[in-house]
Amino acid sequence: MSMLPRCIFERRIAPLVLLFLAMGFGAVNLRAQEDGQPSNPTKGTIRVNLKDGLKYVWIPAGTFTMGCSPGDSQCYPNEKPAHRVTITKGFWMTQTPVTAQAYKRFVAAMGRQMPHGPNGNETWADQDVPVSTMNWSDAQAYCGWIGGRLPTEAEWEYAARGGSTAARYGELEEVAWYYNNSGTHPHDVGKKPANAFGLYDMLGNIDEWVGDWYSATYYQNSPPKDPTGPATGQERVIRAGNWMEIPQSVRASYRFKLPPNLSSVSFGFRCAAHEVKIP
Repeated sequence: MSMLPRCIFERRIAPLVLLFLAMGFGAVNLRAQEDGQPSNPTKGTIRVNLKDGLKYVWIPAGTFTMGCSPGDSQCYPNEKPAHRVTITKGFWMTQTPVTAQAYKRFVAAMGRQMPHGPNGNETWADQDVPVSTMNWSDAQAYCGWIGGRLPTEAEWEYAARGGSTAARYGELEEVAWYYNNSGTHPHDVGKKPANAFGLYDMLGNIDEWVGDWYSATYYQNSPPKDPTGPATGQERVIRAGNWMEIPQSVRASYRFKLPPNLSSVSFGFRCAAHEVKIP
């Protein structure tokens, strides 16, 4: 069989080759997006982890002042001294606290049982509220299941501030569910405005476990880069404040200690990860 004339090849075959190549590259790009691992995610990029169905937001690396905010007269001694901290690696963070709906996927996959829900939602009929009544190990196990971990205390505060140096990233009534406006119960996530990173409910609604052991004096000697808390301890740090809290406990720098085996209807969590993968 004779070869096609060059002009026919260019007119008929070359476009097909280009189309094939374009389809191939398109498939690669699509997989990269599905895997949730773009080579250069930017601030606010969102990916859905199909394992738990939750949205994860990209938090870029950066430097901030951790601890008592300027002009905040409500700070406790364990929030001092304020100090500069650099988060050297960007990370993904759950856009909202982990919900009852997402936690149901976890317990089904791992053969666990759902914890008892708060008053009025004991069986989790409302699945969009933050899940609660799990201890620190339960929260860490969930985050490991989705391929992540609990955020460090420094990562949590950096993300909660969203670039703000104020005690809160907005007016208290506008951004947080707390004692005065909650009706004494938790609320569906994402109903208050997000902060500048696109994260919801970083203050109020539910307390959030973080990864660190607690020390009241840790800030006096905290490393300036990627602090992870004391090497050992008796209590774990919990952040954010909850729907039953007074205003003093609903601030970006507020930190509290609790035994890791303790659980309560006011304790929840969110996860962090350096990658978000499709299972």
